[in-house]
Amino acid sequence: MGAHRPSAEFPAHLDALYRGFPVERSLAMDPLSCVRPFADDRRAAEVAGILAATLAVGNTRAILRSFGLLSARLDGDFPAFVEGAGRPESNGQLKEFRHRWLRGEQFEYLGYRLHELYASYGSLEELFLEGMAGPDGFAGGIAALAEGLRGPAGAPAPTRYRYLFPSPLRPSRSPCKRLALFARWMVRPEYPDLGLWKRVPASELRIPLDHHVFWIAYHLGLTARRTPSWAAVEEITAALRAVDPNDPVKYDFVLCHTGISGDCPKHRDLAICGRCAVRPDCRLWRGRRAS
Repeated sequence: MGAHRPSAEFPAHLDALYRGFPVERSLAMDPLSCVRPFADDRRAAEVAGILAATLAVGNTRAILRSFGLLSARLDGDFPAFVEGAGRPESNGQLKEFRHRWLRGEQFEYLGYRLHELYASYGSLEELFLEGMAGPDGFAGGIAALAEGLRGPAGAPAPTRYRYLFPSPLRPSRSPCKRLALFARWMVRPEYPDLGLWKRVPASELRIPLDHHVFWIAYHLGLTARRTPSWAAVEEITAALRAVDPNDPVKYDFVLCHTGISGDCPKHRDLAICGRCAVRPDCRLWRGRRAS
């Protein structure tokens, strides 16, 4: 049996899924909902966005709850948090904060790294563009952002802090889901994203590859790879770019929340799958009737 490929009608099917998706229902359960209140203040949105994206581990309810706790400890003033974080050592402001394996001292050090970066760059977009201008393009932008947030290799940092910011150019070739997600929020001008970065084209974005998006993309034939990686990110994005060259990542929110919401049960269930616009393209239904 050959490799699974989506049908010739896939672009129309995907567009139907996109146009019919209840965005507001899912936005309330997305970390982006934590960042949108700062849409009129780029510095606040960048800081809130980095914090929210870093927290994007585990189920969405826990992520939203943890962001709320983090915001409360910082009095909701994210620029002030960064402005006051001029020392690498922890000041204990977030001492008791926990989110899964993430710890408050890691976020305090992240505040320090942002403080240092903003001393050199007016916006994280400038750092991103600096990396993107090199031979690796968008991956270079993600790498520059990751390396800036990680800080100098020899400098002391909290335990496992640097693991939070992988680079697609390092040997692991990580899919870098959280930084790709942050970039999507900042770049895409269409709702629900913020469009605060004006110099990075939406056409250059790459898919933020969480496990829901990867599972659905694999079963739609957008990649044949069996594990998430930067190579899978490039393959899936290329397949989506063939549908919309100017805004391939616009489908990310819908694909992600199709999985989160249970609209995709990840097994054959006619009661749910029967109404799915992309069911004809899914490998679970290949050669099977809907009846």
